[in-house]
Amino acid sequence: MKNIIFCPRCDSNQVVKNGLTHNKNQNNKCKNCNRQFVFNPRKKVIGEETKNLIDKLLLPKLPLAGIARITGVSERWLQIYVNKLYQSIAKEVENGPKKRSINGNVLDILMRDYTGKPNS
Repeated sequence: MKNIIFCPRCDSNQVVKNGLTHNKNQNNKCKNCNRQFVFNPRKKVIGEETKNLIDKLLLPKLPLAGIARITGVSERWLQIYVNKLYQSIAKEVENGPKKRSINGNVLDILMRDYTGKPNS
């Protein structure tokens, strides 16, 4: 009994064998849309729904290992995704006026706020 393979793009069953990948997996090609694909690939495409869930899980600063476990993605893919996400965020730093005391000594103010008594 022959297994019928359908194209993931156009759902056609006119699929032929098209050699092997570098991992020695059978490569297939659709005759209708010329898409090449591997049946049951090890690497799955991460959908937008999963990416949205990851974005929400990153907000409370959960560990990446936990997020990877919850969403079913690899830790390596998640780290690359987070790095790209953080690079795309514009880095805005506000440079306000420096805090100075009447004397101009910031350390005195910090020590006074921390200990409650002036620095001697």
